[in-house]
Amino acid sequence: MSKRILVVIGGDAAGMSAASQVRRNDPQREIIAYERGEHTSYAACGMPYLAAGLVARPEDLVARRPEVFRERQNIQVHTRHEVIAIEPQSQRVRVRRLGDGLEFWQAYDDLLIATGALPIVPDLAEARAEGIHALKDLASGIALARDLEEAQPRRAVIIGGGYIGLEMAEALRLRGIETALVHRGPQVMSTLDVEMGALASHALVELGVQLYLNEKLAGFETQAGRVRAVVTDQRTLPADLVILGMGIRPNSDLAAAAGIPLGVRRAIRVNPRMQTETPQVWAAGDCIESLHRVSGQPTYAALGTVANKTGRIAGLNLTGVATAFPGVLGTAITKVGETEIARSGLQSRECEGLGLDYTAAQIASRTRAGYYPGTREIAVRLLADRGTGRLLGGQIVGGPGSGKRIDTIAAALTAGLTAQDLVDMDLSYAPPFSPVWDPVQTAARVLLRES
Repeated sequence: MSKRILVVIGGDAAGMSAASQVRRNDPQREIIAYERGEHTSYAACGMPYLAAGLVARPEDLVARRPEVFRERQNIQVHTRHEVIAIEPQSQRVRVRRLGDGLEFWQAYDDLLIATGALPIVPDLAEARAEGIHALKDLASGIALARDLEEAQPRRAVIIGGGYIGLEMAEALRLRGIETALVHRGPQVMSTLDVEMGALASHALVELGVQLYLNEKLAGFETQAGRVRAVVTDQRTLPADLVILGMGIRPNSDLAAAAGIPLGVRRAIRVNPRMQTETPQVWAAGDCIESLHRVSGQPTYAALGTVANKTGRIAGLNLTGVATAFPGVLGTAITKVGETEIARSGLQSRECEGLGLDYTAAQIASRTRAGYYPGTREIAVRLLADRGTGRLLGGQIVGGPGSGKRIDTIAAALTAGLTAQDLVDMDLSYAPPFSPVWDPVQTAARVLLRES
């Protein structure tokens, strides 16, 4: 009896997590992974810190090289190989070897799609000019770091005020580069409520970033093939370097062309076992839709934590270990300088879109006891169902020691707790860590009064 063949498309977090899990549970399975780029299992979230110079070498971001998968786990990893077509009926994929353009068919018994996400790039010819960067994979992060060293830009413009935009703003300011950020909304961080987004915007300004809100990208000016300015609908900003942080989209075109059903935001639709609606085809990571644990609705959450978890779930189910992925809360954290920014669950706009009768409360407190050295300001915002008091979401913006408090809120959301339950939690206290009432619990107390 021949071995069952698992083909994996994508060699980063989800794909290689799944492949590794399959290998643990099934030593005899033949596993073939195709990765379009040069690297496998790398920390994409670390690329802004590579650009900042805080990470010394690109190799430091690589968790496991292709040869390690081949030699230690007997996983046949082929980098610089692009899967260009899937034929579900005949259970095979068309592969192009990028080095010489050779194409061939590879049969599979099971197929895992882990193609990740792609940055949104404006449909402008000038967007391909030198000095304009969109972080897509480790190679793009390396190219940015090299450009920073070789071109020595003095003025940079970031388009977009999401996670990448904020993290790159910090990275460029650490390098002493004059930095402007253009965002089409009234505040940065659209995953926060406007009140909390205003605090994040203030943190950027404190860092020395020139912030231009409610402005849209109109184009670029170039000279000798390199970007020289960013044109918005209101002004022209000189730039030697441009970072595109306009968001991401699921890299699902390959699946769509094969007739594999898509869901929200054109992400691949999967069940809790990571099976698509096409037989023998599975998917995981930044290319799939997920279930939101609070709203119960399908959502899109491109996060490293989710990619690793869904890859593991796919690998377990591929080897007959029935395991379900419970869904996501969209819990995320970042920082700008010393200001930490975190969120979990639903925000006000989402509650309104779902027609929920909710209440919200926002408080200002301190990260430590007021008399203890090093205490910093922290703002906590909580949302809850007005009738039941069930927590719906939370956001935190504050100084060092603020952000990881979001995990308390995430745990409460996971358990379906109420604001009263959060007040009643037996949280730790000592002056170096918290006021006697932790800010999260203070926010819950105010929320109860608002209900």
